[in-house]
Amino acid sequence: MSASSPQPLVAAAQQTLGVGKRRGPPRAVCLQLAGEVLAVARGLKPAVLYDCNSAGGLALQSYLRELQGVGFLTPGLHVLEVGENYLIVSPERACQHLEQALLGTVAFVDVSCSQPHPSVCSLHQLPDLKSLTAEIMAHFRGLQKNVSLGVSYSKLQSANWNLCTVFGILLGYPVSYTFHLNHGDGNCLAMTPLRVFTARVSWLPGQLPVLLYSFSVPERLFPALRDFVSAWEQELRTRFRTQNAFADLSISSEVVTLPAVAL
Repeated sequence: MSASSPQPLVAAAQQTLGVGKRRGPPRAVCLQLAGEVLAVARGLKPAVLYDCNSAGGLALQSYLRELQGVGFLTPGLHVLEVGENYLIVSPERACQHLEQALLGTVAFVDVSCSQPHPSVCSLHQLPDLKSLTAEIMAHFRGLQKNVSLGVSYSKLQSANWNLCTVFGILLGYPVSYTFHLNHGDGNCLAMTPLRVFTARVSWLPGQLPVLLYSFSVPERLFPALRDFVSAWEQELRTRFRTQNAFADLSISSEVVTLPAVAL
């Protein structure tokens, strides 16, 4: 469909993602969501976490079918429920990223509140998370033969999962935060300078750029994590060059310090 005719994208979201008597998200949110979903379909990110409102899995399946119906998407995306959260996923791209994580190309930063400062760790130092990553990858591999038939849906049981870490992996971050669940929900990031990375692309004329990625790393640990971030940036630029739906990829960073950081 033509990028100059975004109204079908707005209608698809407002007709399917309403909650109760309310219509779906506002126009600007609908277009941002469509852009993020398209970025998943074009391989620029493994998944997008749906957080526009409390619409559930069936509504998201209907939404993706509407986008297919207007010629915006081809079949292949999947709706995944994890801990009452919903992600729109490219199983193929997610498998690739999970496999890379198992090979050590994703770093982790332990921000448990029991320690004074964040510290870098690898997946091999987190055997439970390594096993979980392999389990999720096997789940997606089992889905790939079915997703071409339409919009598929599945649910992963997430009891005792650190969803912050799991989502960081599924969303394609090169560095994810982790912490010991039995040490409480807090973290040691308060008043810690953080380098926040963002990646954006332009899409529809007159609309804000689509946010592809936003993640942070502690500034004092950035020298140890630089290679992971550089590899992520290089791969993203390579993937960007293979598509023609978006333009003007912009990757930037800034250092912020916050009194409290919610994960």
